[in-house]
Amino acid sequence: MIKKSGSAKWTGGLKDGKGHVSTESGVLNDQPYGFNTRFEGKNGTNPEELIGAAHASCFSMALSLILGESDLVPDSIETKATVSLEEKDGGFAVTGSHLVVTAKIPGADQAAFEKAAKAAKENCPISKLLNAEITMDATLQG
Repeated sequence: MIKKSGSAKWTGGLKDGKGHVSTESGVLNDQPYGFNTRFEGKNGTNPEELIGAAHASCFSMALSLILGESDLVPDSIETKATVSLEEKDGGFAVTGSHLVVTAKIPGADQAAFEKAAKAAKENCPISKLLNAEITMDATLQG
């Protein structure tokens, strides 16, 4: 079993409070987040952005693995995951993650690419973690 951790510190109330998020690796170290970065477009990160980055990176690695099982090696895979946060049942819920993937894969045809992308979407560990609808647009570049 592999375990990785992230941590967050928070002070103050919801709207006037301030938080800082860090990762075990130190790549994120006391990055600010708060109500204003989550709901008002201010600089800093937020949980949904971090989930999007995690989902996009996990999916890209899973797609590379699945392609490799068919002896296909991508020149590039670019994935963006847009995570939706909505008011629901008197609170907020992450209701979806939409993947947009563009890949350049020598020797791949559209059918093989779509099959691999679908398998990656369904089987990457972060997809399995999310209890939300996960949708995707996949483009194979020539």
